[in-house]
Amino acid sequence: MHVNAAPYNLSFTAASLRPELARIVAEYFLIERDWEKAKERILSTNALQCRSASSAVRLERELRQRLGTLTGEQLIVLAQATAEDRAAMAWLATCKHTSFAFEFAAEALRDKLAAHDPILRPSDYETYVEIKAVARPELMKLSGTTKSKIRQVLLLMLSEAGLLGEGIALGTIQRPVLSPVVLHAVTSDDPRWLAGFLVPDREIGGPSFS
Repeated sequence: MHVNAAPYNLSFTAASLRPELARIVAEYFLIERDWEKAKERILSTNALQCRSASSAVRLERELRQRLGTLTGEQLIVLAQATAEDRAAMAWLATCKHTSFAFEFAAEALRDKLAAHDPILRPSDYETYVEIKAVARPELMKLSGTTKSKIRQVLLLMLSEAGLLGEGIALGTIQRPVLSPVVLHAVTSDDPRWLAGFLVPDREIGGPSFS
């Protein structure tokens, strides 16, 4: 995976995938065609059904920033397609916005599947973070509480996206089945994002992304 010089965005713990809420944000944007206007309507109507105004602001901001990376086609899929396709688009938005999440799936999880070792263990995660921290000093500066929260939310996202199923240790890594609608929405944008869905490089085509 090519290293991105920009620091990791590690503030994604404000929300897991929350595909149903992401759908609402996408719907408002598709109506308004303006992120600020969509934000105003979402917050003024408490469309995300948060218990406090501060929670609504945090949740809307995180979802909006993720969804802002999606193409028009991807937003329409998120707003109108099946629950499985919505989850796929919510995960794609996370991959595009949060390189740490994308790289963990594209590198650590794909490598384990390639090695026919689908069990994700705590040591797998810790080793991956330690290796990344060599070039990513921001990972070394996190408090223990923040590190735990990042791991917790990332694992929940992987489960919501269908990449991590039940099993021993942290769970069983599994490659999700992508619908033709999702495949088109991803590949027409950039096929490299398929790595985030655990698709091997030989199926993606073109240069290697690992």
